[in-house]
Amino acid sequence: MPFIKVDVLREDLNRETKQQLIRKISEAVTSVLNKDPHLTHIVINEIEDDNWGYAGEQVSVLKEQGFSTGKK
Repeated sequence: MPFIKVDVLREDLNRETKQQLIRKISEAVTSVLNKDPHLTHIVINEIEDDNWGYAGEQVSVLKEQGFSTGKK
């Protein structure tokens, strides 16, 4: 039984985006690991910018300095 945890910055992840992410990950696990999708569990953890560090800084501070999270 695969258990997949996805950590992302808390941003504009709406319900539809989360559903698409869950669906695509499930499809990949089914294809690559040959696992029953009904036994695959996926958890999306949304982490606040203050609680995520990158290059020695909080993401919230980096965003204030113009850092982009790569959103389209």
